[in-house]
Amino acid sequence: MTTTLTNPRTSRPVMPAAVQPNPRPFRLLRHSLALAKRSLIKTARTPEALIDVTLQPVLFLIIFVYVFGGAVAGSTHDYLQFLLPGILAQTIATGCIAIGVNLNTDIAKGIFDRFRSLPVPRSAPLLGAVLGDIVRYVIVTLSTLAIGYVMGFRITTDPLSAAAGCALAVLFALCLSWLPVYVSMKVRTPGAVQGLMFALIMPLSFASNVFVGTSTLPGWMQGFVDVNPLTHLVGAVRGLFLGSPIDNHVWWTLAWCAGFVVVFMPLALRAYRKKV
Repeated sequence: MTTTLTNPRTSRPVMPAAVQPNPRPFRLLRHSLALAKRSLIKTARTPEALIDVTLQPVLFLIIFVYVFGGAVAGSTHDYLQFLLPGILAQTIATGCIAIGVNLNTDIAKGIFDRFRSLPVPRSAPLLGAVLGDIVRYVIVTLSTLAIGYVMGFRITTDPLSAAAGCALAVLFALCLSWLPVYVSMKVRTPGAVQGLMFALIMPLSFASNVFVGTSTLPGWMQGFVDVNPLTHLVGAVRGLFLGSPIDNHVWWTLAWCAGFVVVFMPLALRAYRKKV
């Protein structure tokens, strides 16, 4: 026997809620953006969470330029021109560690259990958290360029190339963030996420062309430096900011971005579904 529901105002038959088609397309994207907005509101209410992406580039630039600039490059100004794209790449890479720490903390507090009770796709909270972190990467890019400008850094290319360099750095961080997201799903505590990610990011930062040219490094290290994703990001940003030879750094950076998403995004989503 089939029961037909009717609208009490119009007396017209209506479909049960469970089988009504969703009138809006892109349901996953819509819910992910709504949860990304929640992440942005949380960030706005706790501005101290942005210290790592605002204070860290300032400290690194001041320390390395004025302490090591004369010894490394013979001139603090010349070293600032060389160093700033590298500090931007390093800071934006370490800045994405926060998303893993925050996700691990939220899961421990049971916040994602509440999301599971909502009529949203299972992956939407994770995608929303990643999309909401774009603001952090934009802030670290702007803050690094701002302090660099005060110290004397100047972009020598055109505005379009400069914007492309900033966009490439933000894209790299957005794709790399799936690595700490995956780590946050596999370890037990926020401290473990932070410790493990720093152990991964720091070697990438120092065994690269961030602080010195590749040719000045030992021969046995140069092989690793040449395939290091941060090396390609720094090379691409230096070329787009300063007009130095870009070679194939942009294409290698985009390839690394695609690799991070293809490998770690499915792993993170699978681990998330098992965890919550």
